[in-house]
Amino acid sequence: MHSKMKGYRRYIPLNWLLGAVARMPLKVLYVFSDILFVIIYYIVRYRRKVALDNITASFPDKSPRECGKICRDFFRHFSDYIVETIKLGHISDEEIKRHMEFTGCEILDRYFDEGRSIVVYFSHCGNWEWAPSITLWMRHKPAPDLVYAQVYRPLTNKWFDAYFLRLRSRFGSVSYDKRMVFRHLLMLRRDNIQSIPGFMSDQKPSHNDPVHIVKFLNHPTAVITGTETVVRKLDMVAVYWDMQKIARGHYRLTPRVITDNASEMPEYAITDTYVKMLQETINRQPSIWLWTHKRWKNKVEYPADMQP
Repeated sequence: MHSKMKGYRRYIPLNWLLGAVARMPLKVLYVFSDILFVIIYYIVRYRRKVALDNITASFPDKSPRECGKICRDFFRHFSDYIVETIKLGHISDEEIKRHMEFTGCEILDRYFDEGRSIVVYFSHCGNWEWAPSITLWMRHKPAPDLVYAQVYRPLTNKWFDAYFLRLRSRFGSVSYDKRMVFRHLLMLRRDNIQSIPGFMSDQKPSHNDPVHIVKFLNHPTAVITGTETVVRKLDMVAVYWDMQKIARGHYRLTPRVITDNASEMPEYAITDTYVKMLQETINRQPSIWLWTHKRWKNKVEYPADMQP
């Protein structure tokens, strides 16, 4: 216990710094973002080759110049994402609503009226850390009989893990460890508690995750199927959150229903639809997806019965 407290004390200066930065106006933070972009892209060159290789392989019809521009625009966006996420530590409901707009939430409220629970297929597009502010736009608010949640993979660094969990709970949602999420959702269902968990299903699967092979951004890609399993076993509505970046610091998120009757869909059809919708989002605005992720590090092959 003593060593744990000693470890946390090491982060007190960082905690003060992040708190001070969070209190700055966004227009000031975007000046810092511009500086951060120069450091990340030109000096440190953080995963710059990874991002450019991913972009080039994903868009074979684009010229090297076009791919280079997408890469630079991505790192500008990524720098904005960093300062915007820190801002979550000190932002009013009114301010976040001016910057993060949700359209079409009435469809979600209607499913809640019907007593349904909803699985949200989400992605690392735009500023995903601002997405929990959906509670400000919904008629049905977080309550003892309705849980808003995000599914996450715990960080190795315990201080940063706690920091992000604190930011993500800002608007009344809870966080479920991906290893325990099905148990949590099963318990909620048993207790007649509705839920709307968000699954970030676009990253490289963990070891031993069940997967389905699809063509995604010109690559044979393994996509986790655990989210679809949750939808089917718990008879939940499946919804995709379509993210757009409207302008600097301004995003729009629109829920798009994948299915409200999973039993009528063939195996993997929910996952296939999610991948199709995600690719449409990325094709519309390539620079807002997380290209620094080593998405295709573990190579896979198309199944024999699948035409690439």
